[in-house]
Amino acid sequence: MEKIKVLVVGYGNVGRGVLLSLANQPDMEVVGIASRSVERVRASVKDIPVVPVDQAEEFLKLGADVAILCGGSKNDLPQQGPELVKYINTVDSFDNHSCIPQYYAAMDAAAKAAKHVAVISTGWDPGIFSLERTLANAFLPGARSYGFYGLSEAGGLSMGHSDALRTIKGVADARQFTHAVSSAIDQVRNGENPAFEAGDMHTRECFVVLEEGANAAAIEAEIKAMPGYFAPYKTTVNFVTQEELDSKYKGFPHDGCVVAASVTGKGNQATVEYRCKWASNPEATANVLVAHARAAVRMNKAGDCGAKTILDIPARLLSPLSYEELLKKFM
Repeated sequence: MEKIKVLVVGYGNVGRGVLLSLANQPDMEVVGIASRSVERVRASVKDIPVVPVDQAEEFLKLGADVAILCGGSKNDLPQQGPELVKYINTVDSFDNHSCIPQYYAAMDAAAKAAKHVAVISTGWDPGIFSLERTLANAFLPGARSYGFYGLSEAGGLSMGHSDALRTIKGVADARQFTHAVSSAIDQVRNGENPAFEAGDMHTRECFVVLEEGANAAAIEAEIKAMPGYFAPYKTTVNFVTQEELDSKYKGFPHDGCVVAASVTGKGNQATVEYRCKWASNPEATANVLVAHARAAVRMNKAGDCGAKTILDIPARLLSPLSYEELLKKFM
């Protein structure tokens, strides 16, 4: 079997998760890591080539078929995505929902010009939940489909929102937990089909470590006004020490569900519900990214190009199994 060769771009929590996932894939292998912090990454990863992310001639020497982009959605991916897809097929987890149409357009133009495939905005949401919302709406005509995140009392850690917090000047470290509004879930399950605004379904809780001398009031105001991340939501900002953040809010748990309810032909109640529960959000996201990297290479080898989302990809292309094996095991 000729293995799919993968370049990992970025070595944060998702990048480390991608390496763990690739170790379990019989048809894939990592050939290198591209980073802005080459020496730091080399000190952590002894047996994998590490190259500068802004030197295409260096990472092209590694012979990768696809690059998995593990940077943040606020600053990294909007710049890196359209640039890197000029040289190689890409997969990313761009998760700023309100900006996906614009990001799709930019990636589609760059990927088509280079005749590469760019799978964007995949993970568990956007990604798996995007597909589940689409299916629920198709199977229950007229039903709205809703995604809820952070179902446990502690809520769920959002990597994208945490990364957005850390881009603010004066923030040394931060983590953001999303909490689903339980009464909103009940409304959906009852078949009310409510027309929610963004802030009706979730609240956001931030734990922020300040740099010395930082203005706490100004930073709290900037967080609550951040468009696409916190502005539409009831947001609580808690300032904590680094020790508190590391001891009380460690780990990467997250969970969520997609729910849709309506009636069938004779007015009978019908509900579609799908749930994910992850002990490690970055590792779960990484596994989804890796499966889509497999699909991206297969699609490109078949002559396809341009930007793709999970809605464009047949499920059989995500699996390492042959189509015959899939028919036997899962049909």
